[in-house]
Amino acid sequence: MTVFDDVERFVSRLSPEPVCDDCITEKLGLSIRQHANHKTRELAGSNGFERRKDLCSLCGVTKLVIRRH
Repeated sequence: MTVFDDVERFVSRLSPEPVCDDCITEKLGLSIRQHANHKTRELAGSNGFERRKDLCSLCGVTKLVIRRH
């Protein structure tokens, strides 16, 4: 399983709640935040994934998040 697959599954599991790259990094135990950022940018706009500025459902901070409808 790849980091892309892990991120896609995690975001889908939280659907439709939005989650930020920092929380994805922490919850999936990724070594650097850029891994999550790169994968969420890849996911955005496909298969119902959307990236926008909103409230993260895990940390409660308004920032760039991803969610799946």
